[in-house]
Amino acid sequence: MDLCFQSYNVDFCFPQLLNISCRKPKLHWTKAFFLDTVLSIISIVTVVLNLLVIISVSHFRQLHSPTNIILLSLAVSDFLVGLLLLPLEIHRNTSCWFLGETICAVYYYLACQIPFVSIGNIILISVDRYVAICHPLHYPTRITAVRVKLCVFLCWLWYGLYSIFYIKDQIIHLIEPDNNVSCLGQCSIIFSYVTGVVDLILTFILPVTAIVVLYMRVFVVAVIQARSMRSHVTFVSVQHPGKVKAKRSELKAARTLGVLVFTYLSCFCPAYCFLLVEIDFSSSYLLVALFYFNSCLNPVIYTLFYPWFRKAVKLILTLQILKPDSCVTNML
Repeated sequence: MDLCFQSYNVDFCFPQLLNISCRKPKLHWTKAFFLDTVLSIISIVTVVLNLLVIISVSHFRQLHSPTNIILLSLAVSDFLVGLLLLPLEIHRNTSCWFLGETICAVYYYLACQIPFVSIGNIILISVDRYVAICHPLHYPTRITAVRVKLCVFLCWLWYGLYSIFYIKDQIIHLIEPDNNVSCLGQCSIIFSYVTGVVDLILTFILPVTAIVVLYMRVFVVAVIQARSMRSHVTFVSVQHPGKVKAKRSELKAARTLGVLVFTYLSCFCPAYCFLLVEIDFSSSYLLVALFYFNSCLNPVIYTLFYPWFRKAVKLILTLQILKPDSCVTNML
């Protein structure tokens, strides 16, 4: 038996338990390069960008607005994706899993909860912008800091409880092991078809529908407001620059909303479409990477192009936030 294994040059995670041990991953150089290099870079960039958002919103008092509270929650969830989930995903695909099935279940619990919280935060941002643009007079009374903090807390709580349902099959496997499920040295997700369908509806179809409907409504109102401003400018002054400025505002609203929806759908659609055909989509590292890549893009989309964020980054990198009373700096 030993000569047979040696002839095939097969390495096992647990050589002393050949009957139940998984084989060590032997990756093609392209997959190894992608996992080791590209995903590592994405992880680092995700951590750095979201950490800058967290420090900016937390430190400067002027940025403690209801909208920025949601951005802070989004940055925290995306920060955890880069800090925990991406490195563990690289480890899971490039080496044997020696941490045990319990830690594997914990990993998949976090892999469910944290990205789902990001989705919930994006929905909250959609609602916030909907009220701000479509009902501006009611915004100060409807969207308050206390209500937003409560919604953020409920978002984290809901997806924390929901993720337990998502990995219930994994928990059942821990209590009553199934020898046909996996081998030692591998961390594989286990869930039923019913769980996959429920997850598809609750974490993709419904959120996508809500986000698209809200942003389409915001887009329509933004275009109407831009045209109204252009008409007002034309009525007051027939100067050409005013008209051009109004057109640019209209195009900017369309471009920003288009990027938001397109990025979300581009990162999440492939993974969930694959889920319809192949339940164990965790085996496709490209789809998992794309799923997590949204956490790297979120700080770019939502904050990088805000003047206050660029100013805050400058103060952080130059260590001016260490000065006394820097938290009261005028950021707007």
